Amino acid sequence: MGVTIHFQGRLKAQNSLAECLELAKRFSDERNWHFKPIDNPEVTLLRVREEEEWTYWGPVSGIEIQPHCDSEPLRLEFDRDLYVQDYIKTQFAPIDVHVQVCELLHLLDSFFEDLKVEDEGEYFQTNDLSLLTKYRDDVSEVINEYLANPKNSGPIRLDSGRIVDVIKNS
Repeated sequence: MGVTIHFQGRLKAQNSLAECLELAKRFSDERNWHFKPIDNPEVTLLRVREEEEWTYWGPVSGIEIQPHCDSEPLRLEFDRDLYVQDYIKTQFAPIDVHVQVCELLHLLDSFFEDLKVEDEGEYFQTNDLSLLTKYRDDVSEVINEYLANPKNSGPIRLDSGRIVDVIKNS
């Protein structure tokens, strides 16, 4: 429900991985965003390609960036085929976090064969801050309507770092 940026793509070449991650680290350092490396020889990732779910199993490497304590982490987690697919919810962080994540994705685009970004707030495609603001306000209004019911609570951060907007309590 919250404003989310979805992204996926394949890097051009193996050397693009190191360059992409180095740029992401520099960008994060300049904004005092915390980050940590991702390097795992065996993981299972649920992915969607052309509207069909599939499971990747194997090694991954990359970086997990935490732009703000009230946003989800940005996981640039590449599989053995240099493919990445993930999303980051920025609904509860300041609006400039959303803008800066879009800026980073634009900077990283040159390392990709094709980076596809679906920004629910449409900022990535338009650079229209008023459109993003309106969308965030509309989503906040809907979330607040759910939270007006005492049987609901939120937002809740999961151990994974993902944020659930609203949970219905028993």
